[in-house]
Amino acid sequence: MEVIVEKIMFMPEGEEAVAFYVLEQTRLGGVDYLLVTDAETGDGEALIMRDTSASEEEEAVYEIVTDDEELNAVAAVFENMMDDVDLLSF
Repeated sequence: MEVIVEKIMFMPEGEEAVAFYVLEQTRLGGVDYLLVTDAETGDGEALIMRDTSASEEEEAVYEIVTDDEELNAVAAVFENMMDDVDLLSF
C-alpha cells in the first residue's frame, strides 16, 4: 500500500519557508490540528500544529502546540488514528 504524504510550506514571519509533510489531521473542540514531520520517509522530527486562523481567512495560520496538556491530548488522538506511530516522546 502506497501512502501519499502531502507536503506543505510554512512561512514563519521574517524567516525562510520550511517544508513539512502532513502525516495526519484532526479536529478537536472545533480546532484543526496537523501532525507534521520534517522527513518525507523514515524517522523525522514530528510536531503538532494548531490552526489559529479565523474561518473566513483565505490562508490557514498554524502554530506549534507547546502546552503540555493540549499536546498530550492531541497526541493521544493521533496515536489512535495511526496504529504504527508512537508519539510518547512528546
